[in-house]
Amino acid sequence: MLPLLEVRNITKKFSGVTALNEVTLQLEPGKVTALIGENGAGKSTLLKIMSGIYMDYEGDILYKGQNTKFSKPKDAHDLGISIIHQELNLIPHLTVAQNIFLGRELVTKLGFLDRKGMIKKSKSLLEKLKLNVDPQALISSLKVGQQQVIEIAKALLTESEVLFMDEPTSAIGEGEVEVLFKIINQLREEGKAIVYISHKLDELFTLADNFVVLRDGNEVGNGSMKNISRDQLINMMAGREVKISKKAIRKTNEKQVLHVQNLELQNPENPQRPILRDINFSLYKGEVLGIYGLMGAGRTELSECLFGLHHKTLSGLIKLEDVECNFKNPIEAINAGMALVPEDRKSDGIVPGMSVAKNISLTVQNKIEKFGFLNAGLESKLYDKHVGALKIKVSSEEQLIKNLSGGNQQKVVLAKWIERNPTVLMLDEPTRGIDINAKNEIYELIARLSEKGISLIVISSEIPEILSVSDRILVMSEGRLTAEFSSDEATEHNIMQACIPETIN
Repeated sequence: MLPLLEVRNITKKFSGVTALNEVTLQLEPGKVTALIGENGAGKSTLLKIMSGIYMDYEGDILYKGQNTKFSKPKDAHDLGISIIHQELNLIPHLTVAQNIFLGRELVTKLGFLDRKGMIKKSKSLLEKLKLNVDPQALISSLKVGQQQVIEIAKALLTESEVLFMDEPTSAIGEGEVEVLFKIINQLREEGKAIVYISHKLDELFTLADNFVVLRDGNEVGNGSMKNISRDQLINMMAGREVKISKKAIRKTNEKQVLHVQNLELQNPENPQRPILRDINFSLYKGEVLGIYGLMGAGRTELSECLFGLHHKTLSGLIKLEDVECNFKNPIEAINAGMALVPEDRKSDGIVPGMSVAKNISLTVQNKIEKFGFLNAGLESKLYDKHVGALKIKVSSEEQLIKNLSGGNQQKVVLAKWIERNPTVLMLDEPTRGIDINAKNEIYELIARLSEKGISLIVISSEIPEILSVSDRILVMSEGRLTAEFSSDEATEHNIMQACIPETIN
């Protein structure tokens, strides 16, 4: 069978660093190909070459047997190639419909924008994806998970022959995942070729027909998903055996560090239905408190409230080390000893146009100051300290952070907060889009920080992750805390039971 899209001996270098080395890939119609590898293995680079984003490379691309060269992403798109990016590429101040149709707007017979037509088509797409969002709402008003569904809608708008999906389920809930899987199976039946990137191996065994594994820019394995095991894939990705185990039971300090009482966050759009209500919990010194819930449960909003956001619509009591706090902005929270690694690192965690060294020092400018001026030598020492400790893969301190893999960007965000030695460190989806080995490194870091006496709140949509790191687990559903489990009590079953909204039971 003739492949729809084929790449032969693709090599790509960045400033002398080889990101891909003679990689070959064939995409057959009606097949889902899993592209697998750790962060920095070259997966996203390969997708960007095949979709026309990167044009400077060695090797050949063949579409339906014809050698082709894209001069811009639109060339690939016009040919029938679409991509759903891991990092969101939406314009915040445009509406949902405007984003979906950006660059391919509908026009009337008179040549005017067909706004009604685009809104109607957008509504139909969103209904297909089970997302209850107004097509005329601004993208900036949506949560990350909802924005991810909009990215999927953009890709489905055109009837592409080849579809690339880079971590499409990393920020969506289980309901949206189920809908996406049905759509993928429908596209497969229509003869589309799909490349699916995910660190969630269970998804790959559910969806994929074939696999290709990359490691350090090299292809190290390929074949049928039916002929390989989960452990074999993990070992192939890492080049070594990697295991993640449940958090061991341990006695934590009885000193209360954070106390939250009767926290309620009003919903300006629906005053009768608060975003958060009746939130009561405590956090102890050196404890790792896991918070789990489905998309829309209020997990991210809770961390934002604790970090000084939404204070105008927030009521209740927050006490940090026995001192009542009413943070009016994040600066006040930071100065009091709070830190937050946000869910959306691209928008809220990094400054993309700055170097790795400068991103690390952002929260501790006073430490790199000498005689009233920022000192490059002190900045370099700070960079060396964290790059070594966190095993950040970077070519130099001057490398722009936007050019790092997602996992290494996340380590830089962690570094800038660790340097402040916070009292409470909140991690919202700390391993979103990160490979299994990098996850393990972050889990080990969480354990080390808790042993040092830092109290951590880990928010995650992955139950195995919550079980791996937490001393105690809180479950949220529809803005409320619905259950609390110690590490020995918690199981996947009782956590899932507690997170299902009561209206579904």
